[in-house]
Amino acid sequence: MADPRTTAVRVKTPIGQYGGGFMISREAKALCEEHGLGPRELYFRGRCGVLGECGADVVTSVAVFFPHEHVEKNWNGGRKMPVERAVELYAEACAAWGRRRLGDYAGAARIAELLEPVVRQASPAGAPLFAGWRAVPLPDDPPARATQLMHVVRELRGGLHANAVIAAGLHPLQATLAADHDATPIKAASGEIAARFFEWPEPYAKPDPDVIARRVAAEEATDDLMASVFSPLNNDESDELIELLRFGHAH
Repeated sequence: MADPRTTAVRVKTPIGQYGGGFMISREAKALCEEHGLGPRELYFRGRCGVLGECGADVVTSVAVFFPHEHVEKNWNGGRKMPVERAVELYAEACAAWGRRRLGDYAGAARIAELLEPVVRQASPAGAPLFAGWRAVPLPDDPPARATQLMHVVRELRGGLHANAVIAAGLHPLQATLAADHDATPIKAASGEIAARFFEWPEPYAKPDPDVIARRVAAEEATDDLMASVFSPLNNDESDELIELLRFGHAH
């Protein structure tokens, strides 16, 4: 039976991929084309628009793993669209992605049912994007609802992980590059490929053993912080969520 920390570790990969997959989806791309926004303009205005209309420094404070210049360019470039509308569009992309990927998965409704108390009872401390997205209304249909809830949980983990990286004395670029060298199962957004994706200027320094060790410690600290998030679930519910997400991920 899975305890809360085991649950946090076991679900982070599928939640990370399903909760964030819409950000680079065909649905998001179509909205960019329809509304005349660059992909990163919609990304920052849509994802971070839950903070309200604010300065680029505020957005950089939560989009920790992107360089400020890149955030500023795209946040300000997207000002042609009000943040409230950008958030609506981003939620629409999330829902459409969820319907396409989980539309015929019978477990979607139960995933949503299990994640709702997790999201409702979690502390927003240190995770402003989580707090903002938790306030966004959920869709009624199970595939879209489950996907948006996974996005909200992903934002919580992302905020807590950023805190752990900073507390470990790591620059966000160091943490990104060092992720290639640790044992974490999430490799889709790590290393030099991720650094280029995040638009950090090259060349990149090879992380030394101390940086790698601190990156591993930050990942473990994030798992520790996420353990309490899953405490509303009993062991049977935790096992069920892990299994549902395993099959949903394969599906």
